[in-house]
Amino acid sequence: MSERVLLQIKDLKKHFDLGKNKSLKAVNGVTFTIFKGETFGLVGESGCGKSTIGRTIMGLYNRTDGKVIYQGKDVHKLDEKGRFSLYSQIQMIFQDPYASLNPRSTVSEIISEPMIVHGLYKNKRERLEKVYHLLEEVGLNRDHANRYPHEFSGGQRQRIGIARALALDPEFIIADEPISALDVSVQAQVVNLLDMLQEEKGLTYLFIAHDLSMVQHISDRIGVMYLGHMVELTSSPELYSNPKHPYTKALLSAIPIPDPDIEEKRERTILTGELPSPINPPSGCVFRTRCPAAMDVCAEKTPAWQEIEENHYVACHLFEEKRQDSPSLKIKEKQHY
Repeated sequence: MSERVLLQIKDLKKHFDLGKNKSLKAVNGVTFTIFKGETFGLVGESGCGKSTIGRTIMGLYNRTDGKVIYQGKDVHKLDEKGRFSLYSQIQMIFQDPYASLNPRSTVSEIISEPMIVHGLYKNKRERLEKVYHLLEEVGLNRDHANRYPHEFSGGQRQRIGIARALALDPEFIIADEPISALDVSVQAQVVNLLDMLQEEKGLTYLFIAHDLSMVQHISDRIGVMYLGHMVELTSSPELYSNPKHPYTKALLSAIPIPDPDIEEKRERTILTGELPSPINPPSGCVFRTRCPAAMDVCAEKTPAWQEIEENHYVACHLFEEKRQDSPSLKIKEKQHY
């Protein structure tokens, strides 16, 4: 199993100092593992910390505490040369295809820039041939190479962003809400493209999104985040068929079903109250102020991250008794997934 591990996140924390002894706890003790060749979906409401995790992995943010281990190397302990080499293997697709592309550069210049920075290919002609190849791989054509970003639609711009991410032949791509700024009709095309590229190139994805219905189709495993904490993690089929955490159930119940008879009869979990501030999060379980199953212990104690079924992890007091009664789950407590 260890040879399949590509990335390990161990008790990662990222706090932003606001001055006057205040800090914004964007990520507050998150642990998970990503295996080679899989797509790991990271979902949650806006402001839960999922994009911060992606940017911390990339080194755009320095960690506050914890570890980011990529192929056995602690990313944040590498020197400048080590990070430069590492980030030829890790690339990022950004959320906004309008803001992530330089409007003054041609498509060819945008895609070839990483190649120039990393000293790939002997001359301009070889780089241009690589640009043409990448454009065709993402569903565009070589005639687009000399155009500027404003000449393209949102979906086409995101394809250019994907081509740029592939320029260094990486093995791991962080896709930070790559479809949220696109029309619904285009979202499926981009997801299908990412699927095809993964199969052809053996890529590994961290797919960050808030749309659970779309994440279901692309992810092998899914982690659900709330206010800087991971609250549930399991395989995609298991999460959608057997959700455990009250927050996950609420998110899934909000997904519309394209059958009016079923949609009218089904019960929905409606969360009440406002999302707490990450500057002053609730004591104990951070979800307790909106949880329909909250108990007294939820205000007093932070729930443990525990395996309640095989490869199904939850942080919720509702499942602590089940864990205590199961010797097999006690043994697996310290094992990472």
